[in-house]
Amino acid sequence: MASDGARKQFWKRSNSKVPGSIQHVYGAQHPPFDPLLHGTLLKAAPKAPTTPVKAKRVSTFQEFESNTSDAWDAGEDDDGLLAMAAESLNSDVVMETANRVLRNHSERQERHKRWEAPGPEQKSKPSAEPPPVPSGDLRLVKSVSESHTSCPAESASDAVPLQRSQSLPHSVTVALGGTSDPSAVSSSALSEREASRLDKFKQLLAGPNTDLEELRKLSWSGIPKPVRPITWKLLSGYLPANVDRRPATLQRKQKEYFAFIEHYYDSRNDDVHQDTYRQIHIDIPRMSPEALILQPKVTEIFERILFIWAIRHPASGYVQGINDLVTPFFVVFMCEHIEEEEVDAADVSRVPADVLRNVEADTYWCMSKLLDGIQDNYTFAQPGIQMKVKMLEELVSRIDEPVHRHLEQHEVRYLQFAFRWMNNLLMREVPLRCTVRLWDTYQSEPDGFSHFHLYVCAAFLVRWRKEILEERDFQELLLFLQNLPTAHWGDEDISLLLAEAYRLKFAFADAPNHYKK
Repeated sequence: MASDGARKQFWKRSNSKVPGSIQHVYGAQHPPFDPLLHGTLLKAAPKAPTTPVKAKRVSTFQEFESNTSDAWDAGEDDDGLLAMAAESLNSDVVMETANRVLRNHSERQERHKRWEAPGPEQKSKPSAEPPPVPSGDLRLVKSVSESHTSCPAESASDAVPLQRSQSLPHSVTVALGGTSDPSAVSSSALSEREASRLDKFKQLLAGPNTDLEELRKLSWSGIPKPVRPITWKLLSGYLPANVDRRPATLQRKQKEYFAFIEHYYDSRNDDVHQDTYRQIHIDIPRMSPEALILQPKVTEIFERILFIWAIRHPASGYVQGINDLVTPFFVVFMCEHIEEEEVDAADVSRVPADVLRNVEADTYWCMSKLLDGIQDNYTFAQPGIQMKVKMLEELVSRIDEPVHRHLEQHEVRYLQFAFRWMNNLLMREVPLRCTVRLWDTYQSEPDGFSHFHLYVCAAFLVRWRKEILEERDFQELLLFLQNLPTAHWGDEDISLLLAEAYRLKFAFADAPNHYKK
């Protein structure tokens, strides 16, 4: 019995460090125990039962429990855990982040007030005590921000926005943007992001020698409209990287192109070339957008560009599909000289003649640079397209065997739908605005129009796997693949498509044997 009494006294009063005793853990997960901070962790001692011995044991164990700082105990109480997390944060980082959030919130609120008259609810006096926030994460943000808002420069001006954001916990959009309209917030954030990207492009293009490798990296995710014409000319290799050499290069190239016209264009009615010219003349009205292409001046420009290219490249000559490749360059280069937001709605007859001449020459040379990399698509029997369609079939069989097997079971051949994808670079499958965005990335990729396009086509086909697998008829399946519902597509859809294509390229491009089963 004496030994039992000694053990009880040991657990109750002894503070000596012996093996097996519970000591406080000081580390990243467990901060030093503070009775003030962890007051909520202390459990209220229950009433002692009637038996004296049991009361003594309960009291002893309660002291043991209260002196043990354990992660499981902290998890039982959110406030204690949040306080621990807040204390472990770096105060400088928290202060900087909180001030930045408050400033952004105030700026967005001021911008919104310029466009929208203040309503009655905005004129009313804000409540002195915001309602409690139910979300644990928001409580953490609140506790951190409130614990570091002692800066006099920020507290006066930003107290109201902070209070407003806390009083509306159920809408993240309202808390961040200061407005109940989600589209207004998203468009504001988008415009800020676009402005930032535009500044990066302008800084890169303003130097005496443009870093083309850096320009390609920046252009992969899309090029802002104001700098797209000059960026395309640089990425295609039409203009030199040195700024001082560009005016002379433009002048020389434009002069050279119109020398070709003067020398060759009159021969379009000769017996040798009349078939080529007649086919061009027939194909141009079939192009899109019709509102732009059917304007007489545009038709004449396209006829000259295509005829001169065919005469100067006798190995392939003119082939249907080449005509579509003129449109994106012409539309992008015209954007510099028209006021309309959409080029296909512009009246080209109002553009000065010398401007049209420069746009025509620039379009010819950039299209020539593109076709130099994929000319085997348009030589006799079009071997480049045949090979790419075969590679597409093998690639799809590896990445999505159910889709490949479904097409085989219904006797749908890849040439029946993918030939046009390769021949027209998907221009007949997606709207023109999407083609322009697609070409931003193609010109940023090495061999983008020839090699990377294969992976884009594979991602494009797999994108419709659900609809493909639902079709149980050859005719319906082929009609669907030849008329895919992409009329509503925008930049976001193209960005997702390109991201998936890049993933496929990363997995298969440097491992050709992955094509084979």
